[in-house]
Amino acid sequence: MGLTSHSTGTNALDSGLVIQRQHAEEKVIALAGNPNVGKSTVFNSLTGMKQHTGNWPGKTVANAQGRCTCEGQPCILIDLPGTYSLMAHSAEEEIARNFLCFGNPDAVAVICDASCLERNLNLVLQALEISSRVVVCLNLMDEAEKKGIRIQTELLSKRLGVPVISTIARNKKSLSALTRALCQITEKTESSVYHVVYPEPVEKALSALIPVIQEKTGGQPDSRWLALRLLDSDDSLLCEIRSCLGEAFLNDKDVKNALEQASAILLEAGINTESFRDLVTSSLITAAEKLCQDVVTMEQPAYQFRDWKLDRILTSRLFGYPAMFLLLAFLLWLTITGANYPSQVLADFLFRFQDLLTAWFRQLHAPEWLHSMLVLGVYRVVAWIVSVMLPPMAIFFPLFTLLEDMGYLPRLAYNLDKPFQCCHACGKQALCMAMGFGCNAAGVTGCRIIDSERERLLAILTNSFVPCNGRFPILITLITVFFAGMSGSHGTSFLCALLLTLTITLGIGMTFAVTWALSVTLLRGVPSAFTLELPPYRRPQIGSVIVRSIFDRTLFVLGRAVVVAVPAGLIIWFMANITWSGTTLLHLCASALDPFARLMGLDGVILIAFLLGFPANEIVMPVIFMAYLAQGTLTEPGDLASIKALLLSHGWTFTTAVSMILFSLFHWPCSTTLLTVHKETNSLRWTVLAALLPTAAGICLCMLFTGICRILPWF
Repeated sequence: MGLTSHSTGTNALDSGLVIQRQHAEEKVIALAGNPNVGKSTVFNSLTGMKQHTGNWPGKTVANAQGRCTCEGQPCILIDLPGTYSLMAHSAEEEIARNFLCFGNPDAVAVICDASCLERNLNLVLQALEISSRVVVCLNLMDEAEKKGIRIQTELLSKRLGVPVISTIARNKKSLSALTRALCQITEKTESSVYHVVYPEPVEKALSALIPVIQEKTGGQPDSRWLALRLLDSDDSLLCEIRSCLGEAFLNDKDVKNALEQASAILLEAGINTESFRDLVTSSLITAAEKLCQDVVTMEQPAYQFRDWKLDRILTSRLFGYPAMFLLLAFLLWLTITGANYPSQVLADFLFRFQDLLTAWFRQLHAPEWLHSMLVLGVYRVVAWIVSVMLPPMAIFFPLFTLLEDMGYLPRLAYNLDKPFQCCHACGKQALCMAMGFGCNAAGVTGCRIIDSERERLLAILTNSFVPCNGRFPILITLITVFFAGMSGSHGTSFLCALLLTLTITLGIGMTFAVTWALSVTLLRGVPSAFTLELPPYRRPQIGSVIVRSIFDRTLFVLGRAVVVAVPAGLIIWFMANITWSGTTLLHLCASALDPFARLMGLDGVILIAFLLGFPANEIVMPVIFMAYLAQGTLTEPGDLASIKALLLSHGWTFTTAVSMILFSLFHWPCSTTLLTVHKETNSLRWTVLAALLPTAAGICLCMLFTGICRILPWF
């Protein structure tokens, strides 16, 4: 199909998106479509850009630009956020609507799910009201055929007046016809396409308004569509119209008079703003239904028996929550079991490289303090973080992404929607919370999918109540040493995973509790409804999942951790090597914090380790070992038996271990997460609150547990 590709960066989206044309003849093509129809897969196949494609609604929250050549014609593709309608009800839908209406693309490709065409035609019909240069792409034809669905594309094309192309996005060869159609449609002059006929009062009102709008705007954007939206009185669209057409257009005397006349026609027929929207929506649905008559035939029910059987288990009231619990335990078991050996190998390699650095410094006759600071301080901290973080993330992120591709995450949101509704929050928060298991900073960024500002703040402020990948090493080490045994067998690993799952469940429970408390005090409000589609279970693209999770998530998160670990290594080295009255600053600070730490069942060394671990939680345990061993650099004490002996020799008890686990689970987020919170909220107040909430919860729980242990005799 003559396709070559390379990609540009991702741009933030509004109707004024800056498109950098390399050649004057480049055509701009917008890709629109419902969530879960393979739109981003089509985009990736055409441009070669490896954009993340999630199997749940609202994943694409910004535009991506990519370049390709369609039949020799250079094109810029714009991947719009997934949207069900251009009558926007969410931020994603506003973004897509604004670009289609005011971004002046040369063509629009509407990607549809061939297995549920009637529902997808709603967006097609609205796109046709804006532009006649539309190509309808019936994607997922392989799934439609498996369900016994047959579509007469030629008949549908004839009825719509635009090209209709069948594709399977994963198969690049099937996109040849789409690229040809896109190339031809960009050269097409204005022609007659299918338009929805609305009830007589609506059409009469439009007739009074369209001529005036046509005169004032010259038909850009489409006068009929603009007339419908003005009658709809959509505030967000009126704001965009002011931005693109100017305040003078809305204040124009002729436009105002025509709008008043059209509104009077509707009111005379008993149609107010609310009923007007209902009429427009019902007309679109009816038109889509009529278009599909004789076009779509079905040999068997669209909802497959396999999906029904799985959903009977995974979304049922009886089995849904146990299935989530067991699935999480299984993922953690795979992560713990699979990460042990790679972590050790990576640590051995990195610390052997440290010896090479030491030899190089000595060859240069560098001062000993410089070698100690840079190699034993900065490099050792970075090496520790990489060896501890990389293997678990390289296992957990791909497993998590597999669940995403298979279609389980929407089921997770469905199961947790009711608990979040009881907390006066949005069910989409479940998806952000799930992302937080990998990295709380990523979870905070993922909160953009929540439309309500109040509910988005709730999700941001409580995301750190679930442990991120950086806290897992602490939790796994303590659970294994004190509660799961140290034999290293598969049974021990599974018991550790089970106990870790119970610990995480406590974090989820605290998320619900704090969300409820905030929603009835500081962030009062009524929970909003949202559209959640349960896509069919799909076979994941394992190769794509591995590449995507490694580069988009694992290395990205690891890179941020390493950046903040460098200054942390310097601070730790200075505190461990600078003395005052014969005592290091590290032990002086630990001694000062010790009285307060004892109230929590901890000691001053543990508390100072958490403070120094602010840049990255992975260095908390190494700092504790370094302080206990009275060494000036981070130290790995050896196997689990050595760790337990070291901790017990410094006064650790059952109470200390449990308090340490509780405080590891609930304390201030890392620096990367707090920077992300500030970036998302643009508020110092909310950032401080995001740090104080989990910290207060951790301190209170530790003090409560320690008090109980001191009262009860068997502790």
